[in-house]
Amino acid sequence: MSRKIPDDETRAVANAMADAARVVTLKHFRTALAVDTKSAEFDPVTRADREAEAAMREILRARCPDDGILGEEAAAIEGTSGLTWVLDPIDGTRGFISGTPTWGVLIALRDAHGPLYGLIDQPFIGERFEGTAEGATYRRGDTVRPIRTRGTTALCDATIFTTFPEVGTPAERNAFARVAGACRLTRYGMDCYAYALLAAGQIDLVVEAGLQPYDIAAPVALVTAAGGVVTDWQGGPAHDGGTCVAAATPELHAAALALLDG
Repeated sequence: MSRKIPDDETRAVANAMADAARVVTLKHFRTALAVDTKSAEFDPVTRADREAEAAMREILRARCPDDGILGEEAAAIEGTSGLTWVLDPIDGTRGFISGTPTWGVLIALRDAHGPLYGLIDQPFIGERFEGTAEGATYRRGDTVRPIRTRGTTALCDATIFTTFPEVGTPAERNAFARVAGACRLTRYGMDCYAYALLAAGQIDLVVEAGLQPYDIAAPVALVTAAGGVVTDWQGGPAHDGGTCVAAATPELHAAALALLDG
């Protein structure tokens, strides 16, 4: 049985972590930062990634010591509360080291069934997107407003995003191409910010593959809270990683799934 956590407490902890990550990431953004790689293929990681996650974990140790932690840069911690915080300190490190403001800080809270809360923060622009059981909100400075996905139902009217042109395997690339070919506009390279745009009603579809849980848990919660639909390419849960299709409406989601399965 999961520990019950009030929404205001969830938001307070998550926003404290996002604030801490902002300070760290902005200190290093657009500086002469050393870049390491996690594998033989270029999989960049920087001091900013590690320090930002460490700052977030310190807040969780102090405020939610019984909760689990799943993050990209340090070992997972098993909790006893039934709740796990899923952290990606810089989603889009390639964008970060290139100086583009399209990366973001991802924070989600999940139980055994999936994400309950999700936050996407873009520190340089100063935009923060949150998804809760009550809905989704946008914050920038003193501006706070509810957001919702737009009502696009046909692929021919849709704008679709993915991060990498190659998407994943050759078969996954071909599947994405079928969907993109039916859409009005295709754009690349936005990482988690594409999901924020989807939740805010600016675009209609995000289709990706090769995801880790920390890449997608927060986007799932945010887009769902904003009225969208998020699954893997087989129509199942997407929060554990792998493939993802996030759509503004059920009709658009169904149309994309049909082509991905084709």
